[in-house]
Amino acid sequence: MADVLEQIEAVSGQADQELTAVADPAQLEQFRIKFLGVKGSIKGLMKLLGQIPKDQKPIVGQKINAVQDRVNAGYEARKAALASGQNAAVQADVTEPGERPRIGNRHILMKVANELTELFGRMGFSLASGPEVEDEFHNFIALNIPASHPARDPLDNFYLAGEIGEGQLSALDRERGDQLMLLRTQTSTVQIRVMERQKPPIRVVIPGRVYRPDTHDDTHLSMFHQLEALVVDRNVTMIDLKSTILQFVQAYFGPEAKARFRPSFFPFTEPSAEVDIWFDLPDGKSRWVEFGGCGMVHPNVFKAVNIDPEQYTGWAFGFGIERIAMRKYGINNIRLFVENDVRFLRQF
Repeated sequence: MADVLEQIEAVSGQADQELTAVADPAQLEQFRIKFLGVKGSIKGLMKLLGQIPKDQKPIVGQKINAVQDRVNAGYEARKAALASGQNAAVQADVTEPGERPRIGNRHILMKVANELTELFGRMGFSLASGPEVEDEFHNFIALNIPASHPARDPLDNFYLAGEIGEGQLSALDRERGDQLMLLRTQTSTVQIRVMERQKPPIRVVIPGRVYRPDTHDDTHLSMFHQLEALVVDRNVTMIDLKSTILQFVQAYFGPEAKARFRPSFFPFTEPSAEVDIWFDLPDGKSRWVEFGGCGMVHPNVFKAVNIDPEQYTGWAFGFGIERIAMRKYGINNIRLFVENDVRFLRQF
């Protein structure tokens, strides 16, 4: 029994010694054949079981298996070490051509939003912004949307539970008392805030996120981006609105782009219109695509912000930034903007 254990230890020690001396994959393969192969030294130890009594065979068998497991683990570790060493050598080889670093860029929606605000900046518009958590006054009441209007239905809005922090309310907000809070459904809320703190003339463009509980599909998300514009001054007419939108369409989509206006209804504008733009679509067809709404600011909206509708008139429009980006760059699924697939994002 003692002689058998000594032979096992001798093979184990020899394997440890030779594994330490292995310097390359070729030597490692020779080591594997010698010790771990079908005819290797460790497999040969199994013959020793025939030299010992039956009651001692389990002990010797366990010893041989333990040696085999340890040598095999050492072999795998050495194999991994050699592989990592080779990779490091390749990385350190200064004669190899270098890899060009991948440089990040702005998200396509931010690019489009910046392009649009820059374009309207050249047309004399200043940039405005406002909170995404709004009260009922700015999101509905001041925009001439009564309590009975279906747009205020809880199923069509993200109303928020709990109280809003005192520091997030303006003096005017506090004077109006308790109101339900919600995620804004349109950037028109910023128009109200601008008119509250600034008297005419007003000429602003407003990009921002809005939230509606829409079912997600190829053209709808529950969070999306809008671009709104507001002009308030004396003697502003529908002609000013139409000419501004036509200038925008041809400046952004090309001089051949066409737009049309269809009568519509919005509580906060009168008269109101939908804007369609003629597009050649990715499916090879061409058709009018709805882009957003526009109209002359309703007198009730002016009254809500203490602007005299007898002295001033104004116009406003609101377009979806995703919709603009999709038509500009031939994107057929709005969900691509929020899936964070770098293969998509790197195209822009």
